[in-house]
Amino acid sequence: MRNIFAIAKVVLIEMYRRKEFYVLFILTIIICLIMGSVNILNEDKIVGYLKELCMLMIWVSSLIIAITTAARQIPAEREQRTLLPLLAKPLSRTELICGKFFGCWIVCGLTLICFYGFYGALAASREHQWPLLNYFQAAFLHWMALGVVVALSLLGSLVFAAPSSNSTICFAICAAILCVGRYLDQFALALHEPARTIVYTIYFAMPHLEWPFELRTRTTFDWPLVPWGVVVLTALYLMAYMGFFLAAACLVFRRKPVN
Repeated sequence: MRNIFAIAKVVLIEMYRRKEFYVLFILTIIICLIMGSVNILNEDKIVGYLKELCMLMIWVSSLIIAITTAARQIPAEREQRTLLPLLAKPLSRTELICGKFFGCWIVCGLTLICFYGFYGALAASREHQWPLLNYFQAAFLHWMALGVVVALSLLGSLVFAAPSSNSTICFAICAAILCVGRYLDQFALALHEPARTIVYTIYFAMPHLEWPFELRTRTTFDWPLVPWGVVVLTALYLMAYMGFFLAAACLVFRRKPVN
């Protein structure tokens, strides 16, 4: 575990030195401030929709940070010729992958703390209330979903040749799941065999990232809390996909030549 945490610490330091997070954070703050300053006919529903757009900006920014950070980890080590010296030390390939994963996942968690803290402060300044438990549920499941994205991006960095192609494919997969994933079962009902079975298989096999994504609506419109049992089961469901993609990445990396 010491080696894993050492690699994760290096990822945190690298992220601190890069400028992507600061640019995205400042851009998100500016857009959210502009949206938060808009008041159209004093309509509560319009204000709610603007808050939902702010949450959408947070999701997009966090996905960009998660995918780009994870996608460049192994290719960067190979390009800088530091991969072989790392593996020459008492460090296994599995420990390297796990360290990279935990480092990127912690970066995502710190990013969400900044984003949700700013969003909560902005919402509290307009509505004079701060539903901390709603924000906690949304941020926690958001972090779990980003863990799946990080593990998938790490696996893609070992399969695809360039970080750019890996990032593009991961963005496309995440966008497809978030936009149309919830409708696949309904779409399958209108199909004939074997297309119906294929669509149903995709629906049940893919990680349903849209479940945490839908919490943004409950948060922005002040709906009741999700039952904590549902939150725990959803977190365990997402952790299972994290483990699957991470195990697949470790298996691929163990069989992949590092030179």
